[in-house]
Amino acid sequence: MERLAGEDQGMTTSIRKVVVASFVGTTIEWYDYFIYGTAAALVFPALFFPEFSELAGTLASFATFAVGFAARPLGGVIFGHYGDRIGRKAMLVTTLLIMGVATFLIGLLPTYETIGIWAPILLVALRLVQGLGLGGEWGGAVLMAVEHSPGDQRGLNGSWPQMGVPAGLVLGTGVFAAVSALSGDAFESWGWRVPFLLSIVLIGVGLFIRLRIMESPAFQRVRESGTEARMPIVDVLRTYPRNVLIGVGSRIGIDAAFYILAVYSLTHISSNLGLSRDVGLLAVSIAALVEIFTIPAFAALSDRVGRKPLLIGGAALLGLWTFPFFGLLNTESPVLIVLATVVGLAVAHAAVYGTQASFYAELFGTRVRYSGASFSYQISGIFGGALAPLIATSLYPAGGTLLISVYVAAVCALSVLCYALAEETYRKDIYADEPPERRLIGERG
Repeated sequence: MERLAGEDQGMTTSIRKVVVASFVGTTIEWYDYFIYGTAAALVFPALFFPEFSELAGTLASFATFAVGFAARPLGGVIFGHYGDRIGRKAMLVTTLLIMGVATFLIGLLPTYETIGIWAPILLVALRLVQGLGLGGEWGGAVLMAVEHSPGDQRGLNGSWPQMGVPAGLVLGTGVFAAVSALSGDAFESWGWRVPFLLSIVLIGVGLFIRLRIMESPAFQRVRESGTEARMPIVDVLRTYPRNVLIGVGSRIGIDAAFYILAVYSLTHISSNLGLSRDVGLLAVSIAALVEIFTIPAFAALSDRVGRKPLLIGGAALLGLWTFPFFGLLNTESPVLIVLATVVGLAVAHAAVYGTQASFYAELFGTRVRYSGASFSYQISGIFGGALAPLIATSLYPAGGTLLISVYVAAVCALSVLCYALAEETYRKDIYADEPPERRLIGERG
């Protein structure tokens, strides 16, 4: 029978601290990550790639955005290794510091006009550091929440780090919307730096909260038994190859669709439609704000009906919604643009994203869970979110938004297929010792 975290009041209090720490820390990390994406869509082409054409500058800017995704699997392997070897909590603190310092330094970067080619080179270097930090952070935050949870609340509690994504998006786009209202050339000369420099304050808050939580009880049990994996990533690939493939393939479409909705749409609205950049920022902000509430709602539902119905249904809706999404954007009506974005992010994406955290954690045994979940989750970003804005920018001149929608529908179909092939995991005993030869996705509910 599964050992349940939260059996006494002390542990219940700990769960509350853990989910709050996971939410706050992940919000800060994603704030750091998303302000880069917003800046890449709105100001980096002119500031760091001024000698390029408008299209080439946008592509180059989104390429630096994609670099962070390339570093995320490496961060997942590095911090997953030590998270499985020495503990989840230490990695959460380390990754938060790495991400915060890199983001703060981006806010201090000279532009191309000041130092020439060194400006985009340093921008890429700091983006790589951001990717390393985020690649290791997500797995630790999710596992702390899931491994502290009772078996019938893993979906709900695991969704708290996921809520940090729309919360970080709201915070980042809100700050950018405020500074973009500056008059004259103030925004492009210094205003864009403010969101990056504010990161240092948020990091202090996040560290204060994360240093006060306890280590995961599941990892403590492994450490007390002396059964830590010597090379966790090697064990993952040898013991759970099918799990890794399902984890990677299932998220590609979800990640691609999200960055089309939340990042590329800003470029489409401002550059292709000629509307104010505030329209896109407002739409994404409202949708992300609503998603903060819909993510835990869908996650809690997955604790009752299983992970697969939410994952399959959300992925299918996400792929199909892209067609009316761009249709509504192309009306140039701010109200319809907001509606399109809310349905895409707060309904379709939330149904999958709220459920993903517990699903990934349940795919792997405790000894290698940090490495397995982080690696599978982060490597999919290279083929999903990293390429999505670049592909969309390239497809638009050839076939407009219809071609972009077809691309998103195709990769979401891959996600649906992978989720359909996966076993149900929501009743799995995550404390049970799993034999080395185990290769199943989970246990049927």
